[in-house]
Amino acid sequence: FSRQGYEDPHWHYPVPGSGDGHPYQSHRWQPVAWQDDRDLRQGECYGKSYRDQHYYRGYHPNLATGPPGQHRTQTYDSYQESYTSTARRGGTGEGALSSDLGEAGGQPKEPSGHPSLLLQYQESGLSSSSHELSQYIHDGADHCDPVLPEPWNLGLTGGPSVSTPSPAVPLKFPQLHTALCFGAGGHLVLACPQDPAEGQLPRVELHSLEAILHGTEELEELQAFPGPLAREDLHKVDVMTFCQQKITTGCDLSTQRGRDSSLLWKLLVLLCRQNGSMVGSDTAELLMQDCRRQDRYKRQEPTASLVGLADDEWASRQPGTLDLITGELPPVVETQAQIVEKFTKLLYYGRKKDALVWAMRNQLWGHALFLSSKMDPRTYSWVLNGFTSTLATNDPLQTFFQLMSGRIPQAALCCGDATWGDWRPHLAVMLSNKAGDTELNHRAIVTMGDTLASKGAVEAAHFCYLMADIPFGYFGAKADRMVLLGSSHRQAFSQFARTEAIQRMEIFEYCQQLRQPESFLLPFQVYKLLYACRLADHGLPAPALQYCEHIAGALLRHHPAAHPALARQVLRLAERLKLCDPLLLEMPEQEQGLEPDWLEQLRACCREWEVR
Repeated sequence: FSRQGYEDPHWHYPVPGSGDGHPYQSHRWQPVAWQDDRDLRQGECYGKSYRDQHYYRGYHPNLATGPPGQHRTQTYDSYQESYTSTARRGGTGEGALSSDLGEAGGQPKEPSGHPSLLLQYQESGLSSSSHELSQYIHDGADHCDPVLPEPWNLGLTGGPSVSTPSPAVPLKFPQLHTALCFGAGGHLVLACPQDPAEGQLPRVELHSLEAILHGTEELEELQAFPGPLAREDLHKVDVMTFCQQKITTGCDLSTQRGRDSSLLWKLLVLLCRQNGSMVGSDTAELLMQDCRRQDRYKRQEPTASLVGLADDEWASRQPGTLDLITGELPPVVETQAQIVEKFTKLLYYGRKKDALVWAMRNQLWGHALFLSSKMDPRTYSWVLNGFTSTLATNDPLQTFFQLMSGRIPQAALCCGDATWGDWRPHLAVMLSNKAGDTELNHRAIVTMGDTLASKGAVEAAHFCYLMADIPFGYFGAKADRMVLLGSSHRQAFSQFARTEAIQRMEIFEYCQQLRQPESFLLPFQVYKLLYACRLADHGLPAPALQYCEHIAGALLRHHPAAHPALARQVLRLAERLKLCDPLLLEMPEQEQGLEPDWLEQLRACCREWEVR
């Protein structure tokens, strides 16, 4: 309802002057039409103004109090005196005003002698706060009492109800509606729109969120995971089974990204089976099993420049021309035995350089490399370059020879392209054949991971980072290479912190705990708290409380002062969920108010940190 009096064209209020600082200076904005309609509108004006003041006191705290040290009743009395003196000068309105002012004096009575509506409501039990009711109910000349239902009017006044105007204070809600909130224990609490004043019984409904969300993809994803994985009754076979189901149902092996995601899950299965430990050959075997096909790398003929011959000299050595050294006509098609015999004859005459060229031309690389190794280093390097030039650019042998030569392989800088081929054989070669320089091998694997990450292959890049023992970082630090396994922290947080990524990360932490029971990933604890909140939101408070317990245990081992904000949030969630612990059902009733030890220790550490 709009407030009456502000849009009434019958009244014309003068503009207040500079001295109108007091909120109840009614004599300064007395209506001009007072002399014409002073019999009825005198009481209306006061009632409207009084209601407006109450309206602003209810919604504007800065108007709720007067000057410092002045009590609310004193302020109201000053208003009474100013209005009474003005009314007496007008000669009317004294009787109508006295009943209205009785409310401030604590003796609210109607002219008929019946108790005021305020006292009637208090006695009926509708409210225990007279201040609350006084904001909306005014007796006497106000004439704006709220309309009671017929049974209330008959019971309270003893006669039929009299139609009165509606209250001027606007309703907070225009109509009855259902009030909703999330309660403890995974329940949804509904307060149904029942009006007890109309004889309807008040009703509150409790609904299970787990039952409401049954069949949704989010709830099924949370229920399928056997977490928290740090509990004692968990067997690692359950974790391996979950990973196998993810490979079967969640990875599209027809795409490169689906194969990379499947590779991460298979790595977790391998780590879980071997209690968190593995060697390079184990990973290499996994990499080669995951390859769709074995690529055929085409061999090339050595270039003339590498064997040290000009084009015309190379043509003169082709089959069918007279051999100037032996004086014989070589056959058009030479067998392997004939090639070796020709190599031997050249050595008979001391032609080592020609023998090397002949062996390189006919792919006798073993003969050529052994002979050149017994000659000078420059010749050996020349023959070696001639051999590597026959390999395809993306051949894993190129990666192996370049790594053995003390260089970062070209595959580490070019992998990830469709024209380059699969990156897995190259990583398998680097993992299975550690170079003498471990730093070089580490830089080569990290470089390959950076290259894959720059081309959007996040899962493949994280696989390389795990092989290089790169630590996990934080979401806000862009320099960190990985935060959650298989998820890029350079995207939006809602897309980054997916439920699947948190579950995969927890499995990796579990695999590390199989090898070192006291180990944990500190940057990951905040995502376990986020996962616990998701469980609570979906009506699963018991596992959510278990996550809080495990996070608190990790923080207490590391000392929560290092992460005070995380410790406070864990404490806040645990205090809300502590009554959902299944252990409370087995405890005696007198001990159910006791808190678990980990919760008391976490609270004590948080208080100690706040004191410091």
